[in-house]
Amino acid sequence: MWKQARWEEPLIHEIGDTRTNGFLISKEDVPDVASNVKSRAFKRTVVNMPGLHEIEVVRHFIRLSQMNFGVDNGIMPLGSCTMKYNPKAEVIGQELVETFHPSQDPSTVQGILETLYELQTIFEELTGMDRCSLAVPAGSSGELAGVLMIKKLNIDNGINKDEILVADTAHGTNPASASMAGFKVIYVKSNEEGLLDLNILKNIVSDKTAGLMLTNPNTLGLFEQNILEISKVVHEKGGKLYYDGANLNGILGIVRPGDMGFDIVHLNLHKTFAVPHGGGGPGAAAVCAKNELTDYLPSPVLIKQDNRILIKEPEKTIGKMSSYFGNVGNLVRAYVYLLGLGGEGVRSVAIMSTLATNYLITKLKGVEGLTLFPNNSRIRKHEVVFSAKNAKDSYGVSAEDIAKSILDYGIYAPTIYFPQLAEEAIMIEPTEGEPLYALELLAEALRKIMETARKEPEKIRMSPYNTSVRRIDNVYANKPTTITPTYRVLKRRERGENVTL
Repeated sequence: MWKQARWEEPLIHEIGDTRTNGFLISKEDVPDVASNVKSRAFKRTVVNMPGLHEIEVVRHFIRLSQMNFGVDNGIMPLGSCTMKYNPKAEVIGQELVETFHPSQDPSTVQGILETLYELQTIFEELTGMDRCSLAVPAGSSGELAGVLMIKKLNIDNGINKDEILVADTAHGTNPASASMAGFKVIYVKSNEEGLLDLNILKNIVSDKTAGLMLTNPNTLGLFEQNILEISKVVHEKGGKLYYDGANLNGILGIVRPGDMGFDIVHLNLHKTFAVPHGGGGPGAAAVCAKNELTDYLPSPVLIKQDNRILIKEPEKTIGKMSSYFGNVGNLVRAYVYLLGLGGEGVRSVAIMSTLATNYLITKLKGVEGLTLFPNNSRIRKHEVVFSAKNAKDSYGVSAEDIAKSILDYGIYAPTIYFPQLAEEAIMIEPTEGEPLYALELLAEALRKIMETARKEPEKIRMSPYNTSVRRIDNVYANKPTTITPTYRVLKRRERGENVTL
């Protein structure tokens, strides 16, 4: 029996042996259905199912789980993604709705519908919008819904507008969503301060402008102080202002997008509202609108009438973005999170995330090789971007090297190479939930990494050293492989061959 190194856990198909079974089923206990079904319905090739004992299966997945890193393990300073802690009380709320079916008669699920209705109204208040729809499965689909709403509004009004302006600090999904909706995408550059250049906007906006997609605070963590003027410029040309809610964490409960002049808002519940993100998903989202755009929201929305919650299709809806009511389990998680916070708690999210970010900036001040981007004294909100260009030029240590090295300190890697405005970008969002010692640990780790980079750059370039998987070849990792070289060697040894790794 061969031993598998912890950092080289193979695929389950690579462990399996066609001669092994977890359990046996007597042939006479299996009904013969083949004679009643046409032969073409059956696969003509053998299915390559791995044969394993039960204990092998359990150990394989336990080992994989021990190799994982999540917010429950330690700090995850991924900039732009708000990988915040998800309170465990939320799970109780999610479990309460999982025994119901979305096709049940609405009269039998009034409790769930009222919960979703209340969540709608909370989002309407927090964003300054007139109506919200929860029937979008993620932030990206919320974006697409928003630009489709703008497009359908213009079509209904006989207006030909085929351009969407996108700030160069935008998330990558913004131009993708606009393009999917059939718009031509035009980028608006930022100025030296890292804010949308108002003069460039005035020169670019035209009668063809359907809208501007913007997030505030922007991706550099800076609040767009000219937002009212930006809104005026776009609206004077008949365009709509679209709010990417990915960065709402920095202003939650302090200022509302609707008060800034935004017409449509999408909310990433798997960011700002502590719903599991990414592989811990599925995500959840909301899209909200003001004035005539509320008629175009994705279906359905919920209304309250005579103490009953009714399911309504907006008059001019763009249609459905997901089945039924979206990811209801995760919507309930966001509802529990908001109830737990209360009004003052919601404001504390923005206050504490801003405080954490600027505390971290202070702790890293003067660290050679890392430069604040843009390098000015403006207060950052929920996140901050550093440039490792000096480290790259002086020591040959890249942003990727720094991100890999920080894994050795039990800290998840920050976002790198985004936004593209900063060379060798390192983007960090500490979030409001991290205790002081975690911020201290993060700052200390970065200081030590940069100190080592100056003295022993090769050591940083070869990191990480203490992780389940050492650094991989990025090009090779993108090529399809069916079995690991190490595993081939071990299996050949089992057959008695004298081979080395």
